[in-house]
Amino acid sequence: MQQRTLGSRGLTVSAIGYGAMGLTMAYGPGDERAGVAALRRAYELGVTFFDTAELYNWGTGSNEELVGRAVRGFRDEVVLATKFGFARTERGFGFDSRPENIRRVAENSLRALGTDRLDVFYQHRVDPAVPIEEVAGTVKELIEAGKVGHFGLSEAGPETIRRAHAVQPVSVLQTEYSLFERDAERLFPTLDELGIGFVAYSPLGRGFLTGATKPAGQYDPSDMRNHDPRWQPGAYEQNLAAVARLRELATEKGATLPQLALAWLLARGEHIVPIPGTRSATRMSENARAAWLTLDADDLAAVDAVLPTGGSGARYQEGSLPAWT
Repeated sequence: MQQRTLGSRGLTVSAIGYGAMGLTMAYGPGDERAGVAALRRAYELGVTFFDTAELYNWGTGSNEELVGRAVRGFRDEVVLATKFGFARTERGFGFDSRPENIRRVAENSLRALGTDRLDVFYQHRVDPAVPIEEVAGTVKELIEAGKVGHFGLSEAGPETIRRAHAVQPVSVLQTEYSLFERDAERLFPTLDELGIGFVAYSPLGRGFLTGATKPAGQYDPSDMRNHDPRWQPGAYEQNLAAVARLRELATEKGATLPQLALAWLLARGEHIVPIPGTRSATRMSENARAAWLTLDADDLAAVDAVLPTGGSGARYQEGSLPAWT
């Protein structure tokens, strides 16, 4: 597996990472045994970057606990990333990046993952009620205490990134980025200037770019794709047609559609690492092989001809789209 260095703070990880959210939330009922098998298969294939969060199913049987159990035999050989920035409320959960909550989450995550350090600690979402300088300062204290290795942000805009970076250098920004969703590209000049790496979550368009899709309403009631705008009538058909054309391009390269989509991301810059998620060890093997697929200028032009600015439909429902400042 190829390695990439995210940012200028020495964070080196595999070119393809693993996003664990879907093991316990957002995509219908999970399968713990299959999830652990997929995680361990990722490690066997050279994947060293595993992404989780407290939010991904709080309490007993949490996502962090599952990831911790899966990597227990090789924990020191991998990079574990988790997140803070939410707290449970009567209505579900809400923003909370107060220093006391950041410290609470750090201790809970260390315990759930069964580790003595969090290699990357992201602010999950920017909290408008807490100055980003205060957030960065709290994470800096955790880094100085040896509990955290690197500071990360998620879904943050240029001004926020700069303000945080001035207090505690930011190693990596995580934001949705795929052939379907390209808004993150406007953040790249800031990241390049400051020496910050980029982690692409939902790099397969929440599964649409796997080719295994069906219309909204045909998934389990707990599956977020029932409400994703890209699965709604009109947008769904346009995206389906684009996927069919992309699959043809992949076949011409002797690759699969997911491999083409991941290789496209890797070709966007050496500072980028995608973290596809899967509950299947077989799918994990397919995703990992994308690191060996090389796309030349003609290939990239052909892909851009199909989706020059992204897919059809917003990436979140109205009112839920993260605001970048």
